[in-house]
Amino acid sequence: MEHFIILIPLFPLIAASCIGVLHLFGVLDGEKSERTTARIANYAVGLSCLICFLLLGHDYFYQNTAVLTLGHWVRIHDLEIKLNVFAHGFSLKLATLFALLLCIVMRFSVNYLHREAGFHRFFFVLSLFAFAMFTLVLSANVVGTFVGWEIAGLCSYLLIGYLYHRHYATYNATRVFITNRLGDAAFIAGLVLCYLWLGNIDWLDIPVFLHQLSAQKLNLMALCFVIAAMVKSAQLPFTPWLARAIEGPTPSSAIFYGAIMIHSGVYLLFLIRPLLELTPLIAGFVAMMGLLTAGYAYFVGLTQTDIKTSLIFATSAQLGLLFLECGLGFWQLATWHLFAHISVRGYQLLMAPSLLQTISGTSIQKVPVFLAENQRFYTYATQRFWLESMMDWLLIKPILNLASDLHFVDKQIIDPLMGSPAPTIHAISSLAQAQEQTIGAHLDNTEDTFAQGSGLAGKLTQWTATLLHWFEYHFILQGVSENVFRYGRHLGHIANQTELALLKPRYLFTFIFITLLVAL
Repeated sequence: MEHFIILIPLFPLIAASCIGVLHLFGVLDGEKSERTTARIANYAVGLSCLICFLLLGHDYFYQNTAVLTLGHWVRIHDLEIKLNVFAHGFSLKLATLFALLLCIVMRFSVNYLHREAGFHRFFFVLSLFAFAMFTLVLSANVVGTFVGWEIAGLCSYLLIGYLYHRHYATYNATRVFITNRLGDAAFIAGLVLCYLWLGNIDWLDIPVFLHQLSAQKLNLMALCFVIAAMVKSAQLPFTPWLARAIEGPTPSSAIFYGAIMIHSGVYLLFLIRPLLELTPLIAGFVAMMGLLTAGYAYFVGLTQTDIKTSLIFATSAQLGLLFLECGLGFWQLATWHLFAHISVRGYQLLMAPSLLQTISGTSIQKVPVFLAENQRFYTYATQRFWLESMMDWLLIKPILNLASDLHFVDKQIIDPLMGSPAPTIHAISSLAQAQEQTIGAHLDNTEDTFAQGSGLAGKLTQWTATLLHWFEYHFILQGVSENVFRYGRHLGHIANQTELALLKPRYLFTFIFITLLVAL
């Protein structure tokens, strides 16, 4: 029974492949095919949800194997990446909750996105996202978790920019995508350190080898994973990307940033729990950043006037509390808090449009008295404490200045040293030669310094241009001539002699022997 767990991520992947391929070739297109696309996506996620509940019941009565190894993915010397998954406990329960919420959102999206231009594209991305999250949650090794982590980030980018004809949507999608790449870089660093220092990348085996490392190495490895978790779950100073991410459709906002993907960072903290317990300094850092994020999101959320932004900052505040609980070691409290917040926040974001219609005409709630009386602090909160502007000033502006300095060095030092390549228009296209007099290039003028290369790179380009010009002049510009036939017969004779030599037994045997050695 446990081996059916492979079908949980496999069904959404098959659905995404079918929808994508059929839509690409025009089989699923327009309103007439919406029902087919919706059925493929809903049936796939529904089957995954059914298998999750069956395995959860089997685990409750019979206690499934903690980790199920399905095979091997990569074997290179001492590097071994297994296809192993969690079939027991916390990960299976979380996957079941995710599957149930995905079923609800999939069904909700059928009517919500009816007659939308990107209907088929939405269900393709959402099915791919389901595969990614099941892979992330169920994988029992760091590489598998990272694969799901990356694909989920890509799906997030695609659905934030769902209305790609709007500049603001594509701009927000790009900003979010670039910000999340910082966390991905930290995740890769943690993965590499696990392999180099521990020689193992299985989540359950990593704690066995942690005692071999010094405190400095433990802190560095933990910090890499913690930064990845902070970026994914929008902790300070990376919080602003979450407010930009709600540009996509309401169902995607609910499932990505209310229910599932935004909690990936918290789930990563659960995976590295043994590492955090050995690094109190990093655990304290997690708790401190969680507390700061909760406070920041609370005060900024008090000044928001639209429902989705208010809910998003409420989400940030709850995520900050989850980080605080994990940093302080209250793992049981964090578990209950995580499951409750996933359910409630996903429902609230999904029902946000209906709530707006229900309370239409009702005045919004006034800000607290202490905030209304302190105009300066109120202004800070409405501007979100200029956090994003400060991050641009601290990170983006120095990078732009560095790029400008490198461009100056390249233009003023590298180019004169290497030389500027000469124009080779006359050696590439006969059309350029035909238009030479028209445009006034005078490339055939040997006294024209513009056509001469300087420096090593320039001379090499000039010699290459001369060779190409000779070939073009003798074989292309003069058409089919005696030179062509003569050179052709000569090359053909050489090719025949080479083929006859290679077919001799001694050469043929040598060739087969070398091929077998390379294959082995």
